[in-house]
Amino acid sequence: MDTDTLTTCLWFDGQAEEAARFYCDLLPRSEITEVLHAPTDYPAGRTGDVLDVSFTLMGRPFLALNGGAYTQFTEAVSLMIPCRTQEEVDRYWRALSARPEAEACGWVKDRWGLSWQIVPLVLPRLLSDPDRAKAGRVMRAMMEMKKIDIAALEAAAA
Repeated sequence: MDTDTLTTCLWFDGQAEEAARFYCDLLPRSEITEVLHAPTDYPAGRTGDVLDVSFTLMGRPFLALNGGAYTQFTEAVSLMIPCRTQEEVDRYWRALSARPEAEACGWVKDRWGLSWQIVPLVLPRLLSDPDRAKAGRVMRAMMEMKKIDIAALEAAAA
């Protein structure tokens, strides 16, 4: 990692490179910038294993660390993907949702347990509408959804 920018570190148990490559293949303006191999044995790996992977997602820096099985992701932190169309929502949903029991209001968990919010750009606009009754209808509709349905939100607003 060669940046002086605030960077989010994601902790994995041996799958840092696999996850980083998956995320970079999925999201625009994303790339692996460095793969660091361990210079010596460490608690979660051996000399030569991938220790961490520096990458960008949609232009933002991240680090994937192979830290071991000592901790897991929780819903307290999630990554939000802004979507312009239902096709984008559907594409990201299919790619990321690996735990159907965790789906709610546009949130999914991927195969590594990381939480994502797949949010159509129309949602915050509708929720902040000055007509609070309209915004309330949109909120109630959204609360019933797993994957966000743009047409259903717009129908609720109307």
